[in-house]
Amino acid sequence: MSVKMKIDFVSDVACPWCAVGLGALELAIERLGDEIKVEMQFQPFELNPDMPPGGQDLDEHLTEKYGSTPEQRVQIRDTIRRRGEEVGFTFSPEGRGRIYNTLDSHRLLHWAKYTGRPGAQYALKKALLEAYQGRSENIESHEVLLAAVAKVGLPVGQARAILQSKEYETEVRALEDFYRRAGIHAVPAVIINDHHLISGGQPVEVFERALREIAVATL
Repeated sequence: MSVKMKIDFVSDVACPWCAVGLGALELAIERLGDEIKVEMQFQPFELNPDMPPGGQDLDEHLTEKYGSTPEQRVQIRDTIRRRGEEVGFTFSPEGRGRIYNTLDSHRLLHWAKYTGRPGAQYALKKALLEAYQGRSENIESHEVLLAAVAKVGLPVGQARAILQSKEYETEVRALEDFYRRAGIHAVPAVIINDHHLISGGQPVEVFERALREIAVATL
């Protein structure tokens, strides 16, 4: 008998560790097989909600925000690249170049959750991560966002209308505020059954052990 598990994956497509964490979580779920039955939803978190249109050079941004040196950034990028390879995610060899505001991507992900198409939000999340983290595309560009929508088979016309309006902005902001008030200040944050929190892009083994322990405790 499978144990039902609700997972809220709080993340931002601007976060490379979110791509690593999602890949590791997927492999952990795969390893547990029929032991668990997972319902996963992606919840919004903006790393840079005040980022202006056009974004900012990534190295400049990381220097301002974290005080990192060029040598440290090269080392971190190499670590992220290797961790990505371990879970089946290929990062852009040239890096991302610029950091962008991601509100529009979150609005589309919120919409995808209610389209009535099973797995639509999941598929769109992965398509957006591949576009930005995998191919270094401009994730604030409506063309890039709509290409991701088309790739997963969602109605492009509806998505375009959303992007040309402020639809779902209030809902996204409310969810972001909810998770910040709940103590989430970094992503990815994986919340299981509204109670258990796993923070960061953890290795597959960490997710696997946690899921198995929660499944056993639920029985």
